[in-house]
Amino acid sequence: MKIHEYQGKELLKKFGVPVPRGIPAFSVDEAVAAAEKLGGPVWVVKAQIHAGGRGKGGGVKVAKSIDDVRKLASDILGMQLVTHQTGPAGQKVKRLYIEDGADIQKEYYVSVVTDRATQKVAFIASSEGGMDIEEVAHSTPEKIVTEYIDPLTGLEDAQAAKIAAAIGLEGESAKQAVDVFKKLYQCYMDTDASLVEINPLNRDSKGNIIALDAKFNFDSNALFRHPEIVEYRDLDEEDPAEIEASKFDLAYIQLDGNIGCLVNGAGLAMATMDTIKLFGGEPANFLDVGGGATAEKVTEAFKIMLKNDDVKAILVNIFGGIMRCDVIAEGVIAACKAVNLNVPLVVRMKGTNEELGKQLLAQSGLPIISADTMAEAATKAVAAVK
Repeated sequence: MKIHEYQGKELLKKFGVPVPRGIPAFSVDEAVAAAEKLGGPVWVVKAQIHAGGRGKGGGVKVAKSIDDVRKLASDILGMQLVTHQTGPAGQKVKRLYIEDGADIQKEYYVSVVTDRATQKVAFIASSEGGMDIEEVAHSTPEKIVTEYIDPLTGLEDAQAAKIAAAIGLEGESAKQAVDVFKKLYQCYMDTDASLVEINPLNRDSKGNIIALDAKFNFDSNALFRHPEIVEYRDLDEEDPAEIEASKFDLAYIQLDGNIGCLVNGAGLAMATMDTIKLFGGEPANFLDVGGGATAEKVTEAFKIMLKNDDVKAILVNIFGGIMRCDVIAEGVIAACKAVNLNVPLVVRMKGTNEELGKQLLAQSGLPIISADTMAEAATKAVAAVK
């Protein structure tokens, strides 16, 4: 789950990380009122969408008068903001954040993320923060430093000071950074975040450290512990099909291809998509029905996949472990009848009650294409599309 910048700054503030004053706005009039309440002489009008690169896309502008605020808010609110993270379709701006202008002396980058390889928390920092951090990572990776934190001990003063020194912070600014880094780490841990990113972290002309942006991702499996964070959820920023899938405990992500995939198990789903690509096709989605799929869940999965007009064939790939192949077969048959399936369907199943499942499919009278191996299933799905 992701949240907006202004919500992330609310969280940072709760943990003592310094952030500029700001007020969210949902209309031009609210934006003007927010600027008047903050007082001048300079404000930043910021589009609020769940994507980075807003500045480059024209979604972050500086205003030097109330009239500027009104004009910029009118321009940005409702625009289809396209960034490198939104894709070509972009995202419609429905919220703004009006913030105090900043005294920017030097911009840094800091983030905290779980590193599965080391089973530790990676604290990533750079002296080259700002809009071009991706280019820094690509062209001058030596300017990005990573410190691994043992979650049993947490981020200690010496380690935080090492990070501050590595990105060129000195004196009082370094002392402030140590404090900010420790609070940022604590925020990350206490909220069950999977990513916290500040880009840029600013040092002003007086040497003070302040977070000018905030990006959060949260572990969805831990949200039951954080109802206050769930309240931040903005469904307008999420794919409607993914929202619908979550109601039935289906893991669904829409992609750009034309072969719908229905699989049980995330690893097998990834392997299925790879196999489709190997044989010249493009998957239309990732869809994991889980280990305890019912006929109802399979039916809903079919409905969700077929709402994507690009889907020209469906590949069902099931390994019957906990999940029985005959139950999946019943679900597939029910789904085909419920949605009046009109695209080719390839089914491959192995494991528990495999023969019974295949028998049910064969006796259904439906034009189902059967396959015994993943390679055969992918080949037939690709051929069916062509």
